[in-house]
Amino acid sequence: SAPEVLSFSNNSQIEFAKFLSKKGVVMYSAYWCPHCKDQKELFGKGATKKLKIIECAKDGKNNKFKLCRRKEITGFPAWEIDNKIFLGIKTLQELSELTKYSGSLDF
Repeated sequence: SAPEVLSFSNNSQIEFAKFLSKKGVVMYSAYWCPHCKDQKELFGKGATKKLKIIECAKDGKNNKFKLCRRKEITGFPAWEIDNKIFLGIKTLQELSELTKYSGSLDF
C-alpha cells in the first residue's frame, strides 16, 4: 500500500481538492511511486482524501491497471484534466491554472 501522507492540509487545500474532484479531475498514481507521494504531500493528508486518485500499479490495492493502459498513462503522477493527460508533479498553483480555479489560493 502507498506510504502515508504526513503533511497537514489547510482549508484552501481541502476546498481545492473538493473542487478538483467535482470537476472530474483524476490523479493516476502507483503506490510505489515516490513522485506520487510528493504530489500528495503538496495537498496534505485531509485534501488528498478528497482527490479522485486511481491506482495504476498492477499489484496495487483496488487497481485500475487496464483503465490506466487504455488512457496511455506512461508515468506517475499523471493528471487528467478536461480529457487531457498532464504528466509529472504539479504545484497546486499549476493545477489551479490548468483547471481555472477561482477559489482561495492560500496554499
